[in-house]
Amino acid sequence: MTIDELNVDSCLIGLHLAERHLQPFGIVHGGVLATLIDTATFWAAFLRLPEDAGLVNVDLKLNYLKAATRGHLRAEGRCLRAGRQISYAEARVFDEAGDMVAHGTSTLMALPGKGLKLGVTKFLPD
Repeated sequence: MTIDELNVDSCLIGLHLAERHLQPFGIVHGGVLATLIDTATFWAAFLRLPEDAGLVNVDLKLNYLKAATRGHLRAEGRCLRAGRQISYAEARVFDEAGDMVAHGTSTLMALPGKGLKLGVTKFLPD
């Protein structure tokens, strides 16, 4: 996976599919789509946190909408509510044709003192 774009309240995550991402029937494994949604919701909410805080899922809910088999997937994450302790985000996963293949939501909890050392300064809009 790659973080292709990262902004306050949104992100784009990319994944070029390979055979290792497929289940025995030749379609993308549901866990791959769940991981994309998990990652996109995390990064969509993360920049709102204080620098010393980490972020974990309280829950992850998703729906598989269409089978994907090859090419590139794009997950678009968006933070719907950023809170001091609990945030709520969604992600949509699209195939190369622009069709939505999965949608999910995540409730995320801040963990004070468990921040990531990214080497960048987090910022909030004015």
